[in-house]
Amino acid sequence: MAEEQVAWTAMPYRAPVLDADGNPIGTAESLLGDEADDIFHGIALKRHSDGKIVEIAADSISRITTRHVYTNLSADGVKGLQPYQEERWYHLGWGGLFRKHPEWRQGNR
Repeated sequence: MAEEQVAWTAMPYRAPVLDADGNPIGTAESLLGDEADDIFHGIALKRHSDGKIVEIAADSISRITTRHVYTNLSADGVKGLQPYQEERWYHLGWGGLFRKHPEWRQGNR
């Protein structure tokens, strides 16, 4: 399957997140945004270097695909990310008529 760009609401669960040079920096743990108003604020990243959950703002994300989240962050930029503070947290649940299709749902960590 080829890697295709997707909407922020279709970001794969725990997608690998890459820095500007294409190096893996962590996994996407949560979407930050308002789905009802279609406003994307960013993602919560579990950083590989220390396991901390930090926030990447939407303007630092260059694209989201079926396999990865690409950022424009340098290695130093990744180190300087602020800790994530939970406001809205989405997790992967099952949706559709027969609950067979994965979908993001708002809820608690």
